[in-house]
Amino acid sequence: MSKSKQKGWKETLHEIIYEADTPAGKLFDVVLLIVIIASIIFVMLESVESIDNKYHDFLNTSEWVITILFSIEYIARIITVKKPIKYITSFYGVIDLLSTIPKYLSLIFGGVHALAALRALRLLRVFRILKLARYLGASNNLVNALKASRAKISVFLFAVLIVCIIFGTIMYLVEGEENGFTNIPKSVYWCIVTLTTVGFGDIAPQTPLGQFLASLIMILGYGIIAVPTGIVSAEYTAQHKENKDSSNKIRLNSQCCANCMNEKHQDGAKFCHKCGCNLHHE
Repeated sequence: MSKSKQKGWKETLHEIIYEADTPAGKLFDVVLLIVIIASIIFVMLESVESIDNKYHDFLNTSEWVITILFSIEYIARIITVKKPIKYITSFYGVIDLLSTIPKYLSLIFGGVHALAALRALRLLRVFRILKLARYLGASNNLVNALKASRAKISVFLFAVLIVCIIFGTIMYLVEGEENGFTNIPKSVYWCIVTLTTVGFGDIAPQTPLGQFLASLIMILGYGIIAVPTGIVSAEYTAQHKENKDSSNKIRLNSQCCANCMNEKHQDGAKFCHKCGCNLHHE
């Protein structure tokens, strides 16, 4: 009997912590996000000397309270899954741990508590709350488009590098050391900066020919920006056409398998498509 009660308690807690489709689970995630945002704000305010001098005790106490709450939550996440190592080594598991330990480390190493700003990564859980997982099909199209474009983009970047080396060498010969172009690597650096932005101002051509070449490089830079965008856009359109029918039919929810921690389940699914475990604990 006690074993049955314990099992029911763990399953209920698992449903609250890991699933956002139930009222209790949604409330838990919303409160969690609010606490995360408050914690990030406290860390940022603590870095402002004037505010820290005035409200240090309040900020420090608040940080400790939030850290303890995160520690309890982290332990609860571990004990409510069948394979704790799966959660501990997962992306969210590592982020949860990194967001908890900085305050404890600050007892030994000063200033480390500022790393608590890593808790901003926990805001990624908003995808579960807003049920944005339903649109994972669209994000997969983008990933596939980037993969399909990698060969074309690699060739493009290689061509840009060659252009930078050529123009950098020419600028070294035209401008010379007296104008800041002391060597070819530094000249290539200037060309890359000029091609991608409008220069940092640390090096600037002084001769008319050098300024003319710099103008060409800047204009070329605007054209170069459009090339990879066009490549990826074309591939994304192709991926979207191929997967349009299937992506419209598949609807995913935030239900999490207690056995393998997989979250990508279709609405109405009774079993995990990865490990076959019963999702409803029946």
